[in-house]
Amino acid sequence: MPTYIILLRYTQQGIEKIKDSPKRLDAAKEAFRAMGVNLKEFYLVTGQYDAVVVADAPNDETATKAALAQASRGFVRTETLRAYTEDEYRKIIAALP
Repeated sequence: MPTYIILLRYTQQGIEKIKDSPKRLDAAKEAFRAMGVNLKEFYLVTGQYDAVVVADAPNDETATKAALAQASRGFVRTETLRAYTEDEYRKIIAALP
């Protein structure tokens, strides 16, 4: 399955209710699972983003749907990146003209 990196920023509502965020993370993991997405890793980070999620999904549409479903709850804004493994990277580069 393709891997996706989802960059999260808390909204004002998310910050105001930050103490509830572990419960929301648990709910997000379950919601992802129900959509066929495996939330592999979660990191609280410093800098431009507040958190990073690494997930596997069957395709871009499913990954996007899962990220949008979480963002629609109003606690985070998301930016989703398709990640390629080193093997995939090497195949892509090898196929260049």
